[in-house]
Amino acid sequence: MTAASPAGPQPAVAAPHLTLVPALHPPLRGPAAVLVDPTTPPPRPPHRPGPRPAADGGPARRPDLLGPAWSVRAGLPDPRAAGRLLLTTVLEALAGRRPMGQVQRLTAPGVHAALLAGRRPAWCSHGAGPLLLGPVSVCEPVDGVAEISAVARRAGRAHAVAARLEGNHGVWRCTALSIG
Repeated sequence: MTAASPAGPQPAVAAPHLTLVPALHPPLRGPAAVLVDPTTPPPRPPHRPGPRPAADGGPARRPDLLGPAWSVRAGLPDPRAAGRLLLTTVLEALAGRRPMGQVQRLTAPGVHAALLAGRRPAWCSHGAGPLLLGPVSVCEPVDGVAEISAVARRAGRAHAVAARLEGNHGVWRCTALSIG
């Protein structure tokens, strides 16, 4: 026996469907599958200008000399070891046990500038207890990208740390960093 709805018949609602939308952030090189509302238009692709002409009016520069050279996973080292090195180096630099310049080779310019100009977490910069980093978890959403996370402990308290690593010229570079 089925019960009738007291409000009467329900209006027909369009069922969600799977639509391919263009990637919003590099190095996603293809469309990403996202479940979207059928009435919402897809986002516009980001503007990506081509190579600039040479200053003397000659032919355009080779595109491989412009910008970063994304690396595929097969040409990159283990992301877990690179992530542990990055997180340990950043936490020790924020604690004042290492010069911040040592972080520069592991991070993108924007991340390094933010670390230099940003506020240091109090739990990281104050206190004499050791900074302990737990096991590093790795997720590789696309080829050449690794997202890592770990739990850092100090003085009996746990804090989350996470980073996004992108393969660039055969090495991992941190392009986003979050310290909780």
